[in-house]
Amino acid sequence: MILDRDRSQLVIVDVQERLVPVMYEGDRMIDKCALLMQGATELGVPVIISEQYRKGLGPTVPQLDALKGEAVVREKIHFSCSEDPDILADASNLANAGRRQMVVAGIEAHVCVLQSALGFKKAGFDVYVAMDATTSRLQSSVDLARDRLLANRVTPVNAEMVLFEWLNVSGTPEFKAISKLAK
Repeated sequence: MILDRDRSQLVIVDVQERLVPVMYEGDRMIDKCALLMQGATELGVPVIISEQYRKGLGPTVPQLDALKGEAVVREKIHFSCSEDPDILADASNLANAGRRQMVVAGIEAHVCVLQSALGFKKAGFDVYVAMDATTSRLQSSVDLARDRLLANRVTPVNAEMVLFEWLNVSGTPEFKAISKLAK
C-alpha cells in the first residue's frame, strides 16, 4: 500500500540524549528522523514523540527537539508506545480522524520500536517502520527486528520512500521543499 499524507501519522520513539551515544550509526538515525519530522511538518502529517523514562535517559536529542513544532511529546514507561494509554489515545484519535497509516522510527529497533510497531499493528493500524531512521546498539539487533517485523506483516520503508509517497506528485512547491531536505 502507498503511504498517503492525509492518512498518515509519524511516531518517533525514544531518540534521547543518553541512548543515542551507544547506538549503531546514531547520527545517521537522527538525520533520518529529522528528515521525516521536517517532511511531516511541511506536509501536515501529525507527529508523536515518545520518551522512555526521561529522568534516567534524558530528553529527546536537541536536533529533533528543535524540530518538534506542534508534535505531541509523551513520556512513557512501557517499552511499547501502544501500551502507553496517552500515546495510544493520541494515535487512536488521529486514526479516528482517518489517519490509520503509522510510520514509526527511533530506538531501539529490537525493543521499543519493534514492540510499538507490533502493538499498533495488533490495534488495527497499517504500520510502516522507517528502517534507516531506526537503530539499536548492534546492527544484528536491527536485522533481527526487521526480520520479525516482516514476519508480522509490518512494512519496512526508508525515509525517502515515506516522503515521496506522501508527496505523490512533483512540480509543486512542497516537492521542491522536500527535495531540498532529501539531498
